[in-house]
Amino acid sequence: MSSTLTEAPQSACATRPAAPRRRTRVFALAEARWAALATAAFLLALPLQLTGVTAWLWGPLYAVTYLAGGWEPALEGLRALCKKALDVDLLMIVAALGAAAIGQVMDGGLLIVIFATSGALEALATARTADSVRGLLDLAPATATRLHEDDHEATVATEELAIGDVILIRPGERVGADGRVLDGASDVDQATITGEPLPVVKGVGDEVFAGTLNGTGALRVRVERDASDSVIARIVKMVEEASETKAPTQLFIEKVERRYSLGIVLATLAVFMVPLGFGADLNGALLRAMTFMIVASPCAVVLATMPPLLSAIANAGRHGVLVKSAVVMERLGQIDAVALDKTGTLTEGTPRVTDIRPLTGSGLTENALLALAAAAEHPSEHPLARAVVDAARGRDLSLPPAEDFTSVPGVGVTATIGGRKIAVGAPVRMTGAEDDDSSPALAVVQGLEDEGRTAVAVLRDGTPVGVLGLADRLRPDAAATVAALGELTGTTPTLVTGDNSRAATRLAEEVGITDVRAGLLPQDKVTIVRQQEQAGRKVLVVGDGINDAPALAAAHTGIAMGRAGSDLALETADAVVVRDELAAIPTVVALSRNARRLVVQNLVIASVFISGLVVWDVVGHLPLPLGVAGHEGSTVIVGLNGLRLLRDTAWKRADRRSHDTR
Repeated sequence: MSSTLTEAPQSACATRPAAPRRRTRVFALAEARWAALATAAFLLALPLQLTGVTAWLWGPLYAVTYLAGGWEPALEGLRALCKKALDVDLLMIVAALGAAAIGQVMDGGLLIVIFATSGALEALATARTADSVRGLLDLAPATATRLHEDDHEATVATEELAIGDVILIRPGERVGADGRVLDGASDVDQATITGEPLPVVKGVGDEVFAGTLNGTGALRVRVERDASDSVIARIVKMVEEASETKAPTQLFIEKVERRYSLGIVLATLAVFMVPLGFGADLNGALLRAMTFMIVASPCAVVLATMPPLLSAIANAGRHGVLVKSAVVMERLGQIDAVALDKTGTLTEGTPRVTDIRPLTGSGLTENALLALAAAAEHPSEHPLARAVVDAARGRDLSLPPAEDFTSVPGVGVTATIGGRKIAVGAPVRMTGAEDDDSSPALAVVQGLEDEGRTAVAVLRDGTPVGVLGLADRLRPDAAATVAALGELTGTTPTLVTGDNSRAATRLAEEVGITDVRAGLLPQDKVTIVRQQEQAGRKVLVVGDGINDAPALAAAHTGIAMGRAGSDLALETADAVVVRDELAAIPTVVALSRNARRLVVQNLVIASVFISGLVVWDVVGHLPLPLGVAGHEGSTVIVGLNGLRLLRDTAWKRADRRSHDTR
């Protein structure tokens, strides 16, 4: 793909707005405030109780824990009960109160804290995602310059633009509406929409999108879509719809919570009422029923599920992967298909000089050609220009002074260096090369473009003297990561990108991907994900840009690359690779599968203990202290078993397992 080099003036850089961060603060949420109060009271009461001080000191603190953390789930549970539904929240409150009624105040308090904290984290995640979706709308400018038939200019709100209006996009401004260019030429940075790493030359007849950033040229654009139907608005809508409609994956205990809750309540009533019917003592029947409630309460089951997943989350976090919840950690181990973005995910997202080709007869070495091009490009801030200058600096080349610098959108830059006119820009503009298939310069250009490079021509006094090849550099661990994910899921990942087909195919060949989907808009990526989901696959999407956010939301699980990822992608994704280490993705998938195996082990242990204690209490006579000891013992066992994943060796084993598949 040929390209041009144009100047991005200081004004353009100065006016490049970033969407303001509208992050909901943690303690702005009532759920977080109540959970914090409950946790603080519990942490103050626990050491006082363990040191044996009077209950008058720690009792009120436990009361605060119960009230602060329990009133909201109790209220929600009662509301569900009014709708003839019984959920585990109400059961937990009843179990906590039952534990307190027979003296196990600490156990009840711990249950309250776990549920209150879980609810607060869920509320925060929901609020942060909503913040980032709203912030995306700030990418589109609030006003636009509308042109009338007499070329009179009027500044209007972008919401007032109608289909058929003509707007003026000055250099450095963001495009105010989706439309088509009527007049002018410029480079437009549309990475927010397509994910392409380089600005795209726009001329008469080309389509432009709201929220994209204009380069150095002025454009007259005819509006073709209402603001509510622009591509950027549709991205927002797709993220919201995908987040709302994606079927929630629940932890195992939550999947059976209603039946379990109803069963425990009915069984407790039966344990209490049946002995009374046969003349048993009221206090004895009540004690047996409360013992049953304690030993049958799902504390061990809850801890069977949470510690392995939370330990895996903590371990992944220490190694640069932020997994946002236990549900996400569970889902990661279920994926059986992967869709990978190209720019910023498999590649670093920054163009670099890969080839320096002086032409025969130019008398230039590689270093001389690069120094000449870098000197001409030095005043420009175009991404390709910066790549050329960085390459020269990397070789410690000294750049000769340049004079009379000019930049023409869609063509390139020119400057006078050592009394000679140097031009750097689009190969198709080279004198004598556009119409001459036998041109040596054109042959070099075609060879570079066939290899997936962006070709840049260098001319001296109108004569081609060399060609530079530039490309977005592949991450060092990209090929190994693709192979590992393919082995873990049983199928080769799919490449989904907004970049052109030739560049995408070339990169796919390098990393071993055979399924390439190129030239995609955000809605196209969502369509591909949903097609795979409908085919019964559980898809992991990995991306970094705003254009990836709808697919991240629609997928079974989404992972964002954190270092250069957009705010929307980071908030929408279920997990974030903070250090941009691509190889960490298959490792965290393997770690999740290890966690799920420990969950199954713990559920078996908890079930055996609960079943044994329940049978003992119903058939025989289980002493309350022994019942509590058995209940707490099972809780400790499954808790310690789950904490095994906190060790660094757990990450190393997961990493080794993902490597062993290759």
